Amino acid sequence: MSVELLTLLFFGCLLVFLMMGAPLAFVLGGVSVVFLYFELGSIGFYLLASKMWSTMQSPTLMAIPLFVFMAILLERSGVANDLYSMMHQWFGGLRGGLAIGTVVICVIFAAMSGISGAAVVTMGTIALPKMLERGYDKKLALGAINAGGGWGILIPPSILMVLYSLLTEVSVGRMFAAGVGPGLLLFVLVSFYIGTRCWLQPEMGPALPLDERASWPEKLRSLRAVILPIMIVTFVLGAIFGGFATPTEAAAIGVFGSLVATLVNGQLSWRVIHDAAISTLKLTALIMWILFAAHAFSAAYTALGAQSLIANLMSYIPGGEWGALFFMLVVLFFFGMVLDPVGIMLITLPVFLPVVQAAGFDPIWFGILFILMMEVGYMTPPFGFNLFYLKGVAPPGVTMGDIYVSVIPYVLVTLLGVLIIVLFPQIALYLPTLFYG
Repeated sequence: MSVELLTLLFFGCLLVFLMMGAPLAFVLGGVSVVFLYFELGSIGFYLLASKMWSTMQSPTLMAIPLFVFMAILLERSGVANDLYSMMHQWFGGLRGGLAIGTVVICVIFAAMSGISGAAVVTMGTIALPKMLERGYDKKLALGAINAGGGWGILIPPSILMVLYSLLTEVSVGRMFAAGVGPGLLLFVLVSFYIGTRCWLQPEMGPALPLDERASWPEKLRSLRAVILPIMIVTFVLGAIFGGFATPTEAAAIGVFGSLVATLVNGQLSWRVIHDAAISTLKLTALIMWILFAAHAFSAAYTALGAQSLIANLMSYIPGGEWGALFFMLVVLFFFGMVLDPVGIMLITLPVFLPVVQAAGFDPIWFGILFILMMEVGYMTPPFGFNLFYLKGVAPPGVTMGDIYVSVIPYVLVTLLGVLIIVLFPQIALYLPTLFYG
């Protein structure tokens, strides 16, 4: 049977089982194992076991449960309330200041947690009602939280970056360093959009009245709220980039810092630790199945002759390697509307990575573009995760339609950021080169 027919049959089976509601990791792994057996025989099982064994021996794998545990603890520590109080006092006097302050907190939360949903749920609970009470435009506020919340997978430490590194065999430290510049770029672009929009249309983000603005002594006292978060971020990222610790060791430092932050805020208890540990166990087990499915898919699709098929397909795309890159980004954009980022990673990376390597693109740079498109996927309808996270915590007057419409300008701003990084790769590659040579 030709590779084209095998590919159609392979992806057709995946689609059928997914439409039946089966979990993606089990569908992808199960179908891949079946095709691998019929293509290579029983030796395919040994090949898959060998790949899994080498992955399980990777020390980087230990970073995943540690970062997950750290994120869950920080979400329950009460740090976000103190941070928002501080931002309210510092930025409330500006037009659109509360929205800009909210995205500042999203940057800090992203640098502490490594996941997307934490900042969206937290800011949707704390910041959104405050902004609506102050007369902020509903869509401006919703979009700011949606956009800022997605930075958890871009600004290090990022669990999605750890998975990308495991699947592509690139350095986790380099990926973390590469995420800093693009993360700050998106923060600047989103803040500039909010500030410009509110300067042109003051009613969209009114400044606090003079009698409600904090005095300088109050502002300075409020800075105590950032001490613990900044210490956690500095210790974790500083240890990695300074070469003092591996990502796994830095994750352990982060867990210790999150325990201290939870204790200082009076939220530490055996119940909190127990619940966080159980949640971490569930997420880590899910990730292990995802890794198995990824290896099974990669082995099966390679055995079917994927590389020759991809090379032939790419030869029909105009524009050479840049046309191929544009095509891959478009595919990721549409996949992001209907699939979760890990599922997209499982399906596309085994197909895209040979193209990236053949075109001579830096896999770290492509990884950042990949993560950025996953971030877009988090906030694009109909199935963007952040949309549903936000709807779950939004006040009763906020409809799903409001949330869908609110993300449009922020998606455009994020895509502008993608274009800038495509044109100027050093935004992503400067720090990896500086720290790792």
